[in-house]
Amino acid sequence: MKLSSPIFVLKSHAKKLKKNQGITMSEALDLIARAEGFSSWSLLMSQSQEVLPQEYSDILGYLNDGDLVLIGSRPGMGKTSFALGIFVQAINANRAKSFCFTLAHTHKEYAARIGTYDQTIGHNNERFELNYSDDISADYIIKATKNEVTPGSLIIVDYLQLLDEKRINPPLQTQVEKLKTFAKESGCIIIFISQIVRDVEDRIDKHPTVDDIRLPNPLDLNLMNKIILLYREKRDSKIVDVTFAGKTDHRFQVGWDGSEVRFFDL
Repeated sequence: MKLSSPIFVLKSHAKKLKKNQGITMSEALDLIARAEGFSSWSLLMSQSQEVLPQEYSDILGYLNDGDLVLIGSRPGMGKTSFALGIFVQAINANRAKSFCFTLAHTHKEYAARIGTYDQTIGHNNERFELNYSDDISADYIIKATKNEVTPGSLIIVDYLQLLDEKRINPPLQTQVEKLKTFAKESGCIIIFISQIVRDVEDRIDKHPTVDDIRLPNPLDLNLMNKIILLYREKRDSKIVDVTFAGKTDHRFQVGWDGSEVRFFDL
């Protein structure tokens, strides 16, 4: 079904409805969806082929305010660079202030990876913040961002499993539930970078699935609105398979520049 306008325009209409009619954003989005021939916004997003991303630059526009997103792959596939490319797109779109929290990489590494996408982004830029605290947890992330996030802000957690590293922190399930509530109430988008179990490399088909996401402790992955899994057949391949996992997987390909460590539209 062809939409009357691009998704970002429909979202803009919904924001005006929310303001003019005094309704919630979810209610406004559902009204817009019904006008487009869908019973709800979530159904529009899941069933309309027009809104499914077909290339790397489409992904940011496919993410809804309040989403929890998981990006997973085996080591060396570029999952951090993949997330940071979306992060840079958000910064350049002037959506809202965005944040990265990591214990997996240094400031120098992050600066280099951001620079491969846009060398003009200075690290004193008020539109984003990088955080390397040893105290990273759901409570820490919320406390550090709650006064600055607005709808459209991106928060990257690199990686999901770091929330579970300290025994003094609440269980992973509790932390992700708390972050989901925070995302829904603030309108921010939280992207978790995740590890994938090693067993996937022993299969004939090495494309990871949701079942391959490494979870040392229980977590209901239904909390995630979108799960993105990456696979590159050979380490030197310039093509990466991107799978949006769901009841029906949606897969497309993006380009990979190993020398620049960056993704791009084919």
